[in-house]
Amino acid sequence: MRKLLRKLTASLALFCMLGLNAMPLVAQDKPAADAPAAPMAKADDMKAAAPAEAKKEEAKAPPPPTPNKGDVAWMLTSTALVLMMSVPALALFYGGMVRAKNMLSMLMQVFVTFSLVTVLWCVYGYSLAFTEGNAYFGGFDRLFLGGTFDAAKGEFAMGATFSKGVVIPELLFVAFQATFAAITCCLVLGAFAERVKFSAVLIFMTLWFTFSYAPIAHMVWFWPGPDAYTDPKLVDGLNAKAGLLWQWGALDFAGGTVVHINAGIAGLVGAYLVGKRIGFGKEAMTPHNLPMTMIGAALLWMGWFGFNAGSALEAGNSATLAFVNTFLATACAVLSWTFFEWIFKGKPSMLGAASGAVAGLVAITPAAGNVGIPGAFVIGLAAGVVCLWAVNQLKRLLAADDSLDVFGVHAIGGILGALLTGVFCDPSLGGPGFVSDWVTVKVVSGADYSISGQVWTQAKAVGVTILWSGIVAAVSYKIADLIVGLRVTEEEEREGLDVNSHGETAYHT
Repeated sequence: MRKLLRKLTASLALFCMLGLNAMPLVAQDKPAADAPAAPMAKADDMKAAAPAEAKKEEAKAPPPPTPNKGDVAWMLTSTALVLMMSVPALALFYGGMVRAKNMLSMLMQVFVTFSLVTVLWCVYGYSLAFTEGNAYFGGFDRLFLGGTFDAAKGEFAMGATFSKGVVIPELLFVAFQATFAAITCCLVLGAFAERVKFSAVLIFMTLWFTFSYAPIAHMVWFWPGPDAYTDPKLVDGLNAKAGLLWQWGALDFAGGTVVHINAGIAGLVGAYLVGKRIGFGKEAMTPHNLPMTMIGAALLWMGWFGFNAGSALEAGNSATLAFVNTFLATACAVLSWTFFEWIFKGKPSMLGAASGAVAGLVAITPAAGNVGIPGAFVIGLAAGVVCLWAVNQLKRLLAADDSLDVFGVHAIGGILGALLTGVFCDPSLGGPGFVSDWVTVKVVSGADYSISGQVWTQAKAVGVTILWSGIVAAVSYKIADLIVGLRVTEEEEREGLDVNSHGETAYHT
């Protein structure tokens, strides 16, 4: 009997102990105000417990994302490819199209402009374009690239991509975008080739880069990044921090507005303000070296894979789509320009085929990762025809001496591509759609996609770019004209810029 009582007593005691231990677990589900106050811990106990709690928190916190080596390798390669697009590709493409006496001048302008803008980008351009500020300009958090690399700790700042939890070193993004800024400024040079002062080029480029390229890049491409969108309550506040055209929902995968329309409009304004070349319309001004132009166009096509596919910022499906679209649309544009030129002019030309390639590359740029294969076919074929018309009929109507057809190919091709992006992004037309909710990363389906609505958004973005670039360009040219004058003398122009501006000649005969 005693043994039985002992067992019952022990069982009861064990039950009570278990019950008492379980009580705090139940109390945690109640409001904090209903829970009994905990006894005050001793100071020594608190000191001992703090490191333990901190370690627990560290164990719970996920490690910060690290770059994937494949993404980093692809972006390094893409950056080098875009560098090749300017020097040597664009320099050779433009150089072959001018007269022999201005060959070195063209090469020099491209080479030095690219270098100048790269330096300005690292000093303040990147900060103005890709840091938080307002809807038009960024701030100054990254002046001289401060904060991108801590030499003392050996730590690199990370930049977001378009996937949650996927990052690349911010310095790599800086370099990639530097090549975009630099080539955009170089594109403008073709519009007033063969008659402008070298000093005026440098002054104009500094001003236009600062007040046109950087803000438009901010308006189109700056946003907080996918990882910031963690709660629906945060969306409106985060969207308000983005650039103006991003807030509107404008789609520009790799630079239809930022690069091509921006440069094309600045070029047209320059062609008007600098004036026509001496003898324009009366003397032959044919390209002096078409093989060089063809080599330049071929290198542009190759480098453009970095330009478009690299804009995915990751080595994945989006980059693959952009790569194939760039490949296909360019080939389509070469064929359409060639055959329509053959029909209307009687003979297909090498200059036409090379120009068609660039037209296709330009038009597919805003659409590269935003349309499917059907879109690439249509955009490429349309670009060849529309840009052929622009450099012939439209150029005559405008009565501007756009020496190397910067407006006809880049502005018109960019506008065409931007508008058709709104059409062929539609999933029902083979497009990938776009992310409408970055919290859940929801992609718009065919049933929810509005072609008219997106085309209207694209048109508004085009309009803002035209007005902004045109006004800034006009003011920048005027300032350069007041400081040093825009144009060389008539004697210098007739003799050639190579000798008069640089004291050299491209060819010795």
